[in-house]
Amino acid sequence: MIVPVLMAGGSGTRLWPLSREQYPKQFLKLLNERSLLQNTALRVARLEDSAPPLVIGGDAHRFVIAEQMREIGFDQATVMLEPEGRNTAPAAAVAAHYASTHFGPQALVFLLAADQAVENTPAFVAAVEAAAKVAATGKIVTFGIQPTHPETGFGYIKAGPAAEHDAFEVAAFVEKPVLEKAQAFLDEGGYYWNGGMFLFRADVFLDELKRLEPEMHAASLQSWNHAVKDIDFVRLEPTAFKRCRNESIDYAVMEKTANIALVPLDAGWDDVGSWTYLGKLPATDDAGNRVRGDVIVEDSQDNLVHASTRLVSLVGMKDTVVVETEDAVLVAPRERVQEVKKIVQKLKKAKRTEAETSPRVFRPWGSYETVALADRFQVKRIIVKPGQKLSLQMHHHRAEHWIVVSGTARVYCGEKNFLLTEDQSTYIPLGHTHRLENPGKVPLELIEVQSGAYLGEDDIVRFDDVYGRTPAKT
Repeated sequence: MIVPVLMAGGSGTRLWPLSREQYPKQFLKLLNERSLLQNTALRVARLEDSAPPLVIGGDAHRFVIAEQMREIGFDQATVMLEPEGRNTAPAAAVAAHYASTHFGPQALVFLLAADQAVENTPAFVAAVEAAAKVAATGKIVTFGIQPTHPETGFGYIKAGPAAEHDAFEVAAFVEKPVLEKAQAFLDEGGYYWNGGMFLFRADVFLDELKRLEPEMHAASLQSWNHAVKDIDFVRLEPTAFKRCRNESIDYAVMEKTANIALVPLDAGWDDVGSWTYLGKLPATDDAGNRVRGDVIVEDSQDNLVHASTRLVSLVGMKDTVVVETEDAVLVAPRERVQEVKKIVQKLKKAKRTEAETSPRVFRPWGSYETVALADRFQVKRIIVKPGQKLSLQMHHHRAEHWIVVSGTARVYCGEKNFLLTEDQSTYIPLGHTHRLENPGKVPLELIEVQSGAYLGEDDIVRFDDVYGRTPAKT
């Protein structure tokens, strides 16, 4: 039994402004009509004798993960919540404890990031199933990505002598090289990119972890043993989990163990780490431009343009990346897009919201986005999914007007309970207990106009919530 474990806790800062902390790249539909997370889940589902995936993420993303899994029919997926990100070694540890508990000590754990891209799914599946044969013998398998160019953004793995099942021994792990060194690796051959994917028997990995990192093993086991079920989620016990050293699986185990094997993977893999990857997609015109959204180009070549909300036009541009969202625009030469993370760092230092949140904020019941914001008033567009409802709540500092644009709303305000349909509205006075529900079978869309002295999202007193959220969150 292969247990796919999708690590979905990254922030994806190099794909800003589309990727934000509260809605990072793994949840974006960058390549097709599905998100990177959804594509990864569907890819691993092609494996023979595989269990429903385990998705490991953070509390802030729990409802997005659950909703995206439901959208592709993965209702049986387990979502495990880390109290805080502690890198890949603790994630691998709790994944192994989970697999051992539910599928037996010899269950095979396939650990991989949720935000990667693969062009050739059959080749990917074949490599993983070959690696499963190696892992079943007691080896911890790492996948070596066949390099296509001298990449300085990845670590490398040097293959040793050939072993069984088309695997190799591992001669060395190599840190991210300078360009000249990367080219030398390519010329010499036998070097692979380290894609951060691993396959191992749960008991084998845990034995090695206990030998090499006994404190991490003990803390992860305690955190797993005291995990609690919260609606559709598994919450790891926080105190024990935070005792796990913040370390990668490479440094904690892979570079120290002798019980390791390498399986090559040549399937058009990429980590989608920056806008550079999207520049590799097929051109959308004869001039080598790659555009998405409402874009017009004139006398421009080899540009990557992504427009989200408005018309973007280019004249006389070459090798340029332009990414437009409702609240931010990025313009950069293609060879410098890796430096976008420096912009994110500056935004965080200035405490700008553009580093963390997007105009559209996703909630378990749907989403909202701010249309206008000024002193003492705010206008939001709210969408409530069929059958969902917001918490029963009240505000100390603001009143609200609700205008239904489409769908049907059930409104609870004080002792009143009534329905609103298209073009109807209601007023929620300051201090009144209220709730909004969509009893229909189509999305409910409404405009909310807030007015008051303070309009922050933390002005909520929550009395009841079907999603188990705390009073400080919406």
